[in-house]
Amino acid sequence: MRVRVDGSEISLRDGATLGEALEAASSTVSPGAVIGIIKGRGEKARVTDSYWLVTTKGRIRIDLLDTGLKDAWHEAVERIVGLEGRWSDSGAVSFGNFPSSISPGRGAHEYSRFDVILGASGFENEKSQLIFIKRRHSAVYGVPSESKGVFARVVGGKNILDRLEKSDSILKVEPIVEWEDLTEKTVTTDMSFPLADGMEIYSRFEVDLIQDAPKGAEFFLAATKDGALKVDAVSSSYISSHILKGEPIEFEHREPRLEGAVTVRTSGRGLGHIFIYKADRTSNPNHSVVGRVTAGLDLLKLASPGQRITARVRPERFMVLGMPLRDAMELARSRGIEPSFDGYSGDDAVVIEQNPPTTMEVLKAGKVFLKAIQSSRLVRIELYDDLAPKTLDYFRHVVGLKERPVGPLPVFFVYENTVLFKPVIDALRYKELLPENKPTGPVPAGSIGVTNQVAKRTGLIGVKFVEDRRYGPSGEKFEGTNIIGRVIDLDKLRDVKEGEIVYVMEEKR
Repeated sequence: MRVRVDGSEISLRDGATLGEALEAASSTVSPGAVIGIIKGRGEKARVTDSYWLVTTKGRIRIDLLDTGLKDAWHEAVERIVGLEGRWSDSGAVSFGNFPSSISPGRGAHEYSRFDVILGASGFENEKSQLIFIKRRHSAVYGVPSESKGVFARVVGGKNILDRLEKSDSILKVEPIVEWEDLTEKTVTTDMSFPLADGMEIYSRFEVDLIQDAPKGAEFFLAATKDGALKVDAVSSSYISSHILKGEPIEFEHREPRLEGAVTVRTSGRGLGHIFIYKADRTSNPNHSVVGRVTAGLDLLKLASPGQRITARVRPERFMVLGMPLRDAMELARSRGIEPSFDGYSGDDAVVIEQNPPTTMEVLKAGKVFLKAIQSSRLVRIELYDDLAPKTLDYFRHVVGLKERPVGPLPVFFVYENTVLFKPVIDALRYKELLPENKPTGPVPAGSIGVTNQVAKRTGLIGVKFVEDRRYGPSGEKFEGTNIIGRVIDLDKLRDVKEGEIVYVMEEKR
């Protein structure tokens, strides 16, 4: 059988699985990411009870009501085209005459704005009229007893209704047709999923970043640093990821948000959210366009909240923070970038800064300046996402670990067996530090604690070299302490001094 994987057709044995198809196509998927599968494509038209009436003043949409007058409308609809205005006043406007099957009555009825009725001049159904109600009033329009002649409501082009006059006419009647998607589609992570001939498989989506938005492009590269994008929300027109929610980002590039556009929200609610559009939208001053999807849009359309989807981003990120200096220099040269450096240059030197800071700026300049330190000053830490997610949102924000692999921690105070750190960024105005993962027993040496809002010195970060049964790592009582992780290289902190900057790098376990 033959299937398509990311747009390329391949041949497989009958009964082959998804895993076999990906292997044959040399497609790799980020761990835990979903794969989209489509079987057959098709659409089926369905006629609705809605119509567009094209008048000389504009288009009006009406929705038929569930009344016995539907048949009379359907029988007469072809006679509506070309009708001219018969009369108009502040309460209604009428178009006619045309023959219909209604049975006119002589009673007065009350009507509401946007009602559409079938009436008759002189109580003769050969002189039937289409009447649009502009305001609430009572009148005798020669209508049938069935629902006072009301058979529809104006639901679109309401501003046109007030402008219709006797001199206007109805040019066209267009029934509204909806298309039902008959495509069979699913997402899965099951590599034993059985395939059938003709299936389409989407393992990834691809994005080309925009040079005019270097900071936003780096923002997207940080969100996809693990090779996948986490989907947090889905609508009919976009999917969005909130992994960098609340992180400030500069507006750089404005253009229409066409299908496949990648944007970053730069202000207001949703600051830091990343959007990928599935349908065209106009430009927005709060959305900086940072890239465009070039392949795999079908996978994006299948994704649901909570799922991860494999991402391939061009250009590849240039980020060497935390790397041995020698490896970073070699990597730069292999990509045609001229490197230079400052600081420590021994065999154990590691990079803690790069300038320019963004991939797009480095590639544009063709050179990069690196700053290195002795590896004994780069401290590895492990963070407990499952135990203290909100406190880690604060910690990674103030240390810069959300967007970079290495971040600075200034030493604020050193005493006895404790080191206290005070972050450069003051985020307490917009980041809450409620009690979370408080100690319930002895705190092991090397634990990282953050003072929560119960204590005075909220936001202070501390580490102790010994186990403590009474106080947390930041010197507070247990109720004022949130434990967020541990220091792996605890010995590297034993000789730090006040005012010194320690660099930390997160290590996943």
